[in-house]
Amino acid sequence: MIQFILMVNKQGQTRLSSYYNWLSMSNRVALESECIRRCLSRSELQCSFLEFRGYKITYRRYASLFFIVGTDGEEENELGMLEFIHTLVETLDKYFESVCELDIMFNLEKAHFILDEMVMNGMVVETNKANILRPILLLQREAGKDDSIFK
Repeated sequence: MIQFILMVNKQGQTRLSSYYNWLSMSNRVALESECIRRCLSRSELQCSFLEFRGYKITYRRYASLFFIVGTDGEEENELGMLEFIHTLVETLDKYFESVCELDIMFNLEKAHFILDEMVMNGMVVETNKANILRPILLLQREAGKDDSIFK
């Protein structure tokens, strides 16, 4: 089961975080900082998997963003998590048309919405890009109407 998902820039600043089990804020800060430090310090020649504090960490760098997924124990397949990260990036790329750090920063609620369409309670529930983007595109289209309830 996925415990947390982080999107982090090359300087180690968290741009998006989503936790699927409760952690106190001090534990989140400590976990994020140590996890980010470990992922950013690894070279490109090292594998994208590591174990830390009982979590299996899977990460991948796309341009200036690191996508970090923490899972518990032996249940999750690391290659499946890499594929999930790739699907997440492709979906964000399709919606934002070449996603970058600024897209995440200025459209945080949309990025969370896309992530929430893909993951529910720590389980991947949808990987079809069209199905993931359909609700947000419908909301966006409805918001553009003159008689919209979203204005």
